[in-house]
Amino acid sequence: MKKIGILFGMESSFPQAFIDRINEKKVPGIVAEAVQIDMVKQGIPTDYAVIIDRISQDVPFYKAYLKNAALNGTAVINNPFWWSADEKFFNNCLAVHLGVPVPNTVLLPSKERPDDTTEKSFRNLKFPMDWQGIFDYVGFPAYMKPHAGGGWKSVYKVTDPQDLWEKHGETGQLVMLLQEEIQFDLYFRCYYLNGDRVHIMQYEPRNPHHLRYVTGGGPVEKKLLDTIHQYVLTLNHGLGYDFNTVEFAVRDGIPYAIDFCNGAPDADVNSVGQENFDWIVENSALMAIDRAKLQQDGQVNLTWGSFISNIFQSSSIKTSFQMKKTEKKTATKAAATKKVATTKKAAPAKKAAPAKKAAPAKKAAPAKKAAPAKKAAPAKKAAPAKKAAPAKKAAPAKKAAPAKKAAPAKKAAPAKKAAPAKKAAPAKKAAPAKKAAPAKKAAPAKKAAPAKKAAPAKKATPKK
Repeated sequence: MKKIGILFGMESSFPQAFIDRINEKKVPGIVAEAVQIDMVKQGIPTDYAVIIDRISQDVPFYKAYLKNAALNGTAVINNPFWWSADEKFFNNCLAVHLGVPVPNTVLLPSKERPDDTTEKSFRNLKFPMDWQGIFDYVGFPAYMKPHAGGGWKSVYKVTDPQDLWEKHGETGQLVMLLQEEIQFDLYFRCYYLNGDRVHIMQYEPRNPHHLRYVTGGGPVEKKLLDTIHQYVLTLNHGLGYDFNTVEFAVRDGIPYAIDFCNGAPDADVNSVGQENFDWIVENSALMAIDRAKLQQDGQVNLTWGSFISNIFQSSSIKTSFQMKKTEKKTATKAAATKKVATTKKAAPAKKAAPAKKAAPAKKAAPAKKAAPAKKAAPAKKAAPAKKAAPAKKAAPAKKAAPAKKAAPAKKAAPAKKAAPAKKAAPAKKAAPAKKAAPAKKAAPAKKAAPAKKAAPAKKATPKK
């Protein structure tokens, strides 16, 4: 049996209606209930396949519980990791990149310094700021509101600079936005669910809260409604929400997105009205059932927006992750070696060490496959041009150590002490591909000592 849970706070009408609607459908193997939380152990799954989150933005304990649940397979709506990171100013920034119109908006530092900071904490902040530039960009009247949060808390209309100073003085440590006022002809609030469900409602934000959802409004041009519908999808696909509302103020036929960071939007029957309430209850129930059917235990069942998914598909991010898997010193040497020679130009094709590293000992020519003395590379080609001992001092073929006495591969000089790649004999001078030892060691492993000493193989001793 898969459980769908709803986590909620002070609201009453929506949570119970949501639970009842799912259970009324009698979907085999699926049941809905209010989430019950007792002891929360790290890394332990919950009993829920799906949880609808309506309150964690106000209760940090619930947010931490939901992250653990999501990590262990619960499909949490909305994604608790993204919701923790998101805020209104970023929403506007992303909207600009997505091509959705938004009012001119700037970010303001808090009136009071955050706890445990001093003047020295703000030495990177220019003083005074370019206030005239801000006023020219935004204009007056304007709206000032917190850069994160919702519920119409701490929202101010400001008419001029003096009015701004006075009202900003009331905001304490809140980081605020100053946003252009859109003198609108029409205003809409839109429910969004699960990637494709959109419900557009006429809205009047200047009315008392319980009278803001307009009923019996006049006809609206289809082209405008289609544009709003598409903007709702574009914004939420970019952000990655499953359950959200988007508000639009329409000026001169252009819908400007005003507020679209509402992960637990109003769904109370007493404010949204019966028709809108019925829509959100039915469609959120269908969404939860769909997600429960798709949910798989032991996997992450969260929704991520295109903003995040596009980042992780970029080559720059992949390169960063690959670098983290390699030690810093190794990465530095690998980068240098890669510029000197490619894999094809390094040691012989079959036995070659990877281009980024010196030939590892494990890939040195095994003793049993070492070339017999009579087939050894001619002395004149054995040693690198600059460092190797002259041909006349090379160990005579007849004194070469028999294959059975050759130094085992594990005792070969460790890769990190091999001669640097830039001093290795060019690949074109290496011994024949099938018989020779790797080019970087310039001599068969069984015979020659490292190039610097050029002593007969029998007397050579690997460096430690």
